[in-house]
Amino acid sequence: MDVLRYAAFTADADGGNPAGVVLDATALSAAEMAECAAEVGFSETAFVTSDGGDDLRVRYFSPRVEVPFCGHATIATAVAHARLHGTGDLTFHTRAGRIPVRTDVDATGHVVATLTSVPPRCVDLPERQRDALLSVLGWDPSELDPALPARVAYAGAWHPVLAAASRERLAGLDYDMGRLTDLMNGHGWVTVHLVWRESPEVFHARNPFPTGGVFEDPATGAAAAAFGGYLREQKLVTPPARVTVFQGEDMGRPSTITVTIPPGSDEGISVTGTAVPM
Repeated sequence: MDVLRYAAFTADADGGNPAGVVLDATALSAAEMAECAAEVGFSETAFVTSDGGDDLRVRYFSPRVEVPFCGHATIATAVAHARLHGTGDLTFHTRAGRIPVRTDVDATGHVVATLTSVPPRCVDLPERQRDALLSVLGWDPSELDPALPARVAYAGAWHPVLAAASRERLAGLDYDMGRLTDLMNGHGWVTVHLVWRESPEVFHARNPFPTGGVFEDPATGAAAAAFGGYLREQKLVTPPARVTVFQGEDMGRPSTITVTIPPGSDEGISVTGTAVPM
């Protein structure tokens, strides 16, 4: 078994979010995939369990659990596949559903991948759940941006969205992993999407991922797609729109995620980024 290691949403191997990629996992059981992901130790490793040319069946494992969909590992897998087979259109069949992916080469010579999520949706984050989450994070309700209401967003996985009123509040991330894991498992949340709005088209994000055994994710494509759906639902952008999400800066692994938001309420959100071998 050949485990490739890529950094996604960056052109620098010292930035971005590391992902393991196994392009031929047809002989592996789920238990063996879980064991491999734990040994690799990245927030996710993607396993291609069947390869029908342009159609790939893919599963994603964190060091602790299998997740239905992972954006950065999708970008990494698509780039790794393109480096072997050439760029073009692919379809990833995941537990969350069908994910179209396109790869191209940009002007700098890097392979760039764009995934389109399943149709996103948002639901209320009840005040009791919001306050429990704020308590674990050590945030006060007064530190939230009232223009970006707390919601739970989905585009293949569920992520509560909390918007900080200041960059300083976002930078001060400190929480108890056990307490947050219990809270997230109780509500089926995969990561927590914490954001600060620099401008209408630029956001900074942090994503605690204790349920996967990771304190923080340096770049979270699934959450970025869900956030794109959130922005459209809340009418915080005028589709078609494009926003940039910077993540990983506070971890020393800067990442850049481009989110494209189409106008239709049932249309998937596109997430674009590069990936490079580590």
